[in-house]
Amino acid sequence: MRKDWWKNAIIYQVYPKSFLDTNGDGIGDIKGIEEKLDYLVELGVDGIWISPVYLSPQVDNGYDITDYRKIDPMFGENQDIYHLINKAHKHGIKIIMDMVANHTSEQSIWFKESRKSKDNFFSDFYIWHDAKDDGSEPNNWGSNFGGSAWEWDQSRKQYYLHYYAKQQPDLNWENPRVRQYIYDMMRFWKAKGVDGWRMDVVTSISKDQNFPNNPNPHKKPFVVGNQNNGPRMHEFIHEMNQEVLKPFSIMSVGESPDSTSEDAQLLVDPDREELDMIFTFEHMHVDRAKNGMNGRWDLQQMDLVKLKRILSSWQLNLRNHGWNALYFENHDRARTTSRWGNDKQYRYESATAFATILHGLQGTPFVYQGEEIGMTNSNFGIEDYEDIELTDNYRELVLEQKTISKADFLKAAHKISRDHARTPMQWSNAKNAGFTNGTPWFKVNPDYEEVNVADDQTKENSVFKYYQALIKIRHEDDILTEGAYELLYPEDSNVFAYKRTLAEKSWLIIANLSDKQLKIHDYLPQETEKDSQIILANYLDRTNAAGILRPWESMILELP
Repeated sequence: MRKDWWKNAIIYQVYPKSFLDTNGDGIGDIKGIEEKLDYLVELGVDGIWISPVYLSPQVDNGYDITDYRKIDPMFGENQDIYHLINKAHKHGIKIIMDMVANHTSEQSIWFKESRKSKDNFFSDFYIWHDAKDDGSEPNNWGSNFGGSAWEWDQSRKQYYLHYYAKQQPDLNWENPRVRQYIYDMMRFWKAKGVDGWRMDVVTSISKDQNFPNNPNPHKKPFVVGNQNNGPRMHEFIHEMNQEVLKPFSIMSVGESPDSTSEDAQLLVDPDREELDMIFTFEHMHVDRAKNGMNGRWDLQQMDLVKLKRILSSWQLNLRNHGWNALYFENHDRARTTSRWGNDKQYRYESATAFATILHGLQGTPFVYQGEEIGMTNSNFGIEDYEDIELTDNYRELVLEQKTISKADFLKAAHKISRDHARTPMQWSNAKNAGFTNGTPWFKVNPDYEEVNVADDQTKENSVFKYYQALIKIRHEDDILTEGAYELLYPEDSNVFAYKRTLAEKSWLIIANLSDKQLKIHDYLPQETEKDSQIILANYLDRTNAAGILRPWESMILELP
């Protein structure tokens, strides 16, 4: 397999709107990212993935793009991003931009022209379909944000397809002109110095041109499904690789919602020349109730056995067939310490335990802003949420269909809402967490006085310092990059433990992901307890591998 920079890298995701505001308008900006480059160098990251900063009406927080080549004035201007790229490179940090190629904003000139007629240059840039004889939607496809995936357009007297908000019409990748416009945009940014692309819902770009109805077990009017891994997906992605990614040596990581580890082999096997990595959603559904009517809002307790099985399948199936993208948090995921950990009694411990498990795996770890200090969820009221997915789902499921109560929906939102990742970054205990001296665009998490960068860096039990140590280990020891993987105790519901082995060296990564006290010798032979060397531990008084495995305690041990 090729030796690529991203295989030994840690990539930090910045959500610019909530990172740092430098002009007092309450919205984070590109200059805010530049101002914190020294912070990211101190953390030790190798690359920055920047969520969309392109011109956008912000219906879906920038994932509805009006102009792929123009920076939205709320974030600055084009010269600001060019300057950031150059300065990041001087710090040895790569820049990965976000690309949304499945859809645009309805404000895009492409869509404005497309809706004018059925026979202009842009008319076939989007997916249009006639109504049924009774005027209804072409099929029962549902939007991920609720309701139908079809919206009637009075000017063309046709429906257009939108997998997300109605203001986000899907591009028609069957049209070769669309593909060339996308590839040319990617070349534009490569010329400005961009090192990689994170590709939003890239496995949705191919649609089944027969437009069949989705299976409908719950007899809902519209059903989400049949929307990923379409018949020409691999063809389109390979073409993109040949047109842009391969010639310019651009790193790529694609968002692939429905992919299993078996699917992933086809997307990331180097011999197929498609993508370098993909983000799966599979392991992020281990707290979703089976056969629920309300999708992600039907929650259950996190199933650790299932989490271990899924992550292990990716480790084993991609070994020598591709590369893993490792994450627990991003702009679409709530804070792990609150979702799956214990953010009240063991915030530091659970934050670092999950970090240990993730960073010990083979692949490229992605760290989301605030994850490195153990930021938590906020218990907002329903009126405080901003996310269009949540507000649309609330209207549909609670107010209209009444398939879930407001109390249960809010309980789920407190655990998994995307908005928890989008509260302003907590830099200090100053007003507005040091994010802005204006009025923040979104509420600051009330716990910022206790959870913030400045305070965390001074603590003995520092999440930031622990991440620094993990990153340093990954940079310095090949065992985490190249070593073989073996899951231990697959049916244990409290402990995640696995071995990494390279040549004669063997490391044990172990974490107690519970509030319980457990006996270490239940997981290690006694002679191994005494002779193991501690590489890293999140309880600072841990001097050997004997005794009790305390709540949310994690260790990396070199075995004798």
